[in-house]
Amino acid sequence: MRFATWESGGRVRAGAVSGAGLHPLPDGTTVLGLVRAGLPAALRAGTAALDGPAVPLDDRVRLLPPLMPPTVRDYVAFEEHVEGVRKSIDGVGGVPPEWYDAPTFYFTNPYAVTGPFDDVPVPPGSQRFDFELEVAAVIGRDGASLTPEQAREHVFGYTVMNDWSARDLQAREMKVNLGPAKGKDSATTLGPWLVTADELESRRDADGFLALDMRVSVNGAEVGQDLLSNMGWPFEDLVAYASRGTQVRAGDVIGSGTCGNGGCLAELWGRRGELDPPPLQPGDVVEMTVEGIGTIRNRVVAGDDLPPVRPARPRPGHRKREP
Repeated sequence: MRFATWESGGRVRAGAVSGAGLHPLPDGTTVLGLVRAGLPAALRAGTAALDGPAVPLDDRVRLLPPLMPPTVRDYVAFEEHVEGVRKSIDGVGGVPPEWYDAPTFYFTNPYAVTGPFDDVPVPPGSQRFDFELEVAAVIGRDGASLTPEQAREHVFGYTVMNDWSARDLQAREMKVNLGPAKGKDSATTLGPWLVTADELESRRDADGFLALDMRVSVNGAEVGQDLLSNMGWPFEDLVAYASRGTQVRAGDVIGSGTCGNGGCLAELWGRRGELDPPPLQPGDVVEMTVEGIGTIRNRVVAGDDLPPVRPARPRPGHRKREP
């Protein structure tokens, strides 16, 4: 089953997706609400909606993010990506040995989630804007300290994810050993819809990984291609680690991290030692397709022209108030 959220005629609806178009669910129903109701209930609701009329997918319909997640954790689960981007961002080759010890993630901005065909502005002050081709899993049940076996049962479904990145801002921030911050929080695209986990189970390879083809192009020219099954850990391990000693909740998004072999520009910059292909510019169109899920396509537009950030003042060193 596939679930989508869309706006048409000033009205936002949620529904199931078929070859005929979008089949609305009852008024007031959201995809996040379906996720929180659990996969069996969601499948029943979707099946009922498919018996009703369809809204054609045409230019009168604007697809929105399938859901607005309460949290977004984004991992770095592809070894090839780590190797290339580290060289580009830090100037150091190779994969840190700590990467192999456990999957690593950061929390990104859930308020910056954008639709699958929305325009995406360049973050203020960035000259090295980049895309990142990923797949995201959506949690379907609350849980804490899950085993990987339990975690598989907590995945509701999957969607395509583009973790847009301002590489110049990111490089500065990460020198402070805390970021990324403004290098990452301007936009995260999800879509075009949410595909339930049962629909993709047949795509698992002999090692239990989802073997889905992933491709990205800029202005119609293919830049990267990989298999989702090249992840260092399967999604159930990522979910289990996210829940370790804490909670995951229904609706949370878990990003795979960027695939290798051109899944982002920074990987190629690190390998080639030059900005080839060049950073994204206003007017560029980035298209991503993941087998079994769908395609998202976003045009880059100019962002806000804001004044420079004020630097810190010199350390005053006072220990007591002046008399």
